Amino acid sequence: MSSKEENCLTLASGFSFDYGNLYGAGKVTASDVEDLAEKLAAAQKAVETMRATGEVRGHLSKDGTPERVLFTQLPYVAEGNLNSPASIAKLKEFGSSLKNTVDAVVTFGIGGSYLGNKVLFDVHCGEFWNAKSVKERNGYPKLYFNGNNIDARRTADMVEHLIAEARLKAVHGQPNTYKVVLVVISKSGGTLDTMSTFMVMYDALKQQEPLLNIEVVAVTDPAKGEKATLLGKLAEEQGWPTFSVPDGVGGRFSIFSEVGLVTAACIGMDIDAFLAGAQAMDQACQTSDIYKNPAKLNAALKFIAAEKYGRDIEVFMPYADYLKSVAEWYVQLLAESLGKRTSREGAEVFYGRTPIVAVGTTDMHAQTQQHQDGKKDKVVQFVKVAKWEQDAMIPDVFPTVSKLSEISSIYLSQALDVAREANAEALINDERFNATLILPSLNAYHLGELLYMLALSVAYEGELANVDAFDQPGVEAYKRLMGPRLKALKK
Repeated sequence: MSSKEENCLTLASGFSFDYGNLYGAGKVTASDVEDLAEKLAAAQKAVETMRATGEVRGHLSKDGTPERVLFTQLPYVAEGNLNSPASIAKLKEFGSSLKNTVDAVVTFGIGGSYLGNKVLFDVHCGEFWNAKSVKERNGYPKLYFNGNNIDARRTADMVEHLIAEARLKAVHGQPNTYKVVLVVISKSGGTLDTMSTFMVMYDALKQQEPLLNIEVVAVTDPAKGEKATLLGKLAEEQGWPTFSVPDGVGGRFSIFSEVGLVTAACIGMDIDAFLAGAQAMDQACQTSDIYKNPAKLNAALKFIAAEKYGRDIEVFMPYADYLKSVAEWYVQLLAESLGKRTSREGAEVFYGRTPIVAVGTTDMHAQTQQHQDGKKDKVVQFVKVAKWEQDAMIPDVFPTVSKLSEISSIYLSQALDVAREANAEALINDERFNATLILPSLNAYHLGELLYMLALSVAYEGELANVDAFDQPGVEAYKRLMGPRLKALKK
């Protein structure tokens, strides 16, 4: 069930899409949406076909062969699906095996194999997870990210940090050797960024045995035997446990698969609730009524805003520090899915909005000058958390300072809302489009709703724009140049 009141679409869960500052007089109009009726109907049919069969018109893999698109299957845990009862049980068993036995996990990945995992970590753990005691972490290990950039200094710093942690444990006479699990995520095993930093850290930490004990888990293509990938064969040779990077799921959609869920398992995040939120959003988006379908409505309004009104930059601006990584994940989702040179028929269209990361209120003091007075070429997408688990009241600790006393006795969440509302109103008063996604609270379920809505939105918009939202030929261009140069460098 969903409701539409005053240009705000609210689902039964309380998740809302407030599009009042994007739709109406002086904005995207009802007639604009009506003019798109034929394309919207075709997009609805195309997404229904994708959901039922995985088939997407004209979509080919990077080697030029037909490829199914299967990310819409991921929220549904069932026998024969990419997420099955057995695969979810395996993830949970893996997570349990780490409790009170593993000191630290380092996960290596880039693109969706990093960005999605960082979202899950930030929302569940927050910034200070690694500073908490084992008891405060409910027995789960510390968790670090690497392989998301080829950065020699940071990699060396991480090695030194883990060695120092191991020495500290030994000095305190704790009975078990410091144990580190390296989770390496690469479909092929040939990903330069991931594999280079993984090998550097693996070798450096191995040299510290028996001070440290090192184990490896590989997340890679599930093919076996002759068809196994480089990392798959290496895992088999070394006896490393494995999880799957599924076929038919691009990296930017892989947060709902074992690629992302392996991190959820490492920190004790509620995998079932996360997938349930995604499933609820998928079901809400199966209606053909655009005003009850959040993903289709979001796609249509932003498509029209870009094509008719020139708003071809999207500022994704959550009002929550721990949702900044969602904005960073969304940059990849939007850029790779919709930044396309050609239409499906091969005509040059150069389509796609440029995504920008912002965080309120931080970037009200950094970017808003440009949003408010710069070119009218942007849609600002706010994200609001309606109810915070912790919410401090501002105390009146300096009553003689009137400027400070004026803001006392209100909650931080109220101050945050006032700032966002003022920003949104100032923008729309100058015909600068914006919208707000509202999460009832910041938890696994509502995070699943949010991320899945955004993922499905690009599928709809790809249909409206007549581009393939599931390939990334521009990425292959630089990869073709890198390979020979790396070989020449070694010589």
